[in-house]
Amino acid sequence: MFYVFGTTGQMYRGGPDKLGQVAPVRRVQRPQALRTREVDEPVPEMPVPPPPAAASPPAPGAPPIGMLAQAVAAYVQTEQGPQEPRQPLSRVKDVMSADAHTVPPDVRVNDAWQTMAEQHVAQAPVLNDQGQVVGLLLRADMAPLDLLPEPGAVKDAIALARRPVREVMVSPVPTVSPETDLRRVAGVLLETGLPGLPVTDEYGHLSGFISRTDILRAVAADPPLDLWS
Repeated sequence: MFYVFGTTGQMYRGGPDKLGQVAPVRRVQRPQALRTREVDEPVPEMPVPPPPAAASPPAPGAPPIGMLAQAVAAYVQTEQGPQEPRQPLSRVKDVMSADAHTVPPDVRVNDAWQTMAEQHVAQAPVLNDQGQVVGLLLRADMAPLDLLPEPGAVKDAIALARRPVREVMVSPVPTVSPETDLRRVAGVLLETGLPGLPVTDEYGHLSGFISRTDILRAVAADPPLDLWS
């Protein structure tokens, strides 16, 4: 189940097929990396570390190291008891981040940038006084690259930093319920270009955030994703 929330409340509830028609959510332009060195500048060579010293041979009569490690692992598993079989990951709630960092809509962009930089996040749901999602703040929108080469860019950047978050955030913004299939979320992320979606109930109350990184981390993890069951 997907929703769309803006400053006036819920605007849509349903599947992903009509999400783009109901919600005027703009497609996000992916920021480009800034070049840090010239192409022809040689990359400095890293010093090669010395080879590790040879390990001392085991004492006569001592068990091999591999057998000793297996014995320790078996003992630890016995202490922990039987393990529950891991289930495949298929829902938003299986991979989402529950401790999403949020910002209020009236805080200055500069202060929001500082908070997000300290938390090492590139996006943050925007919540109103009732704790409901009203938008999504992206760090790329707080420092657009098109300000850099133009005359007066510094003045424009200062003016942007003094604006409230509500004037910069993506709104309305799609959200998703915790029980939604991950493959449907992936489709919405590709369609909108957003880096992630807030996870909410039907009233817009935040329960987490699911990002592209969360999905990629789940792809590389064990147990694997099960997107088509």
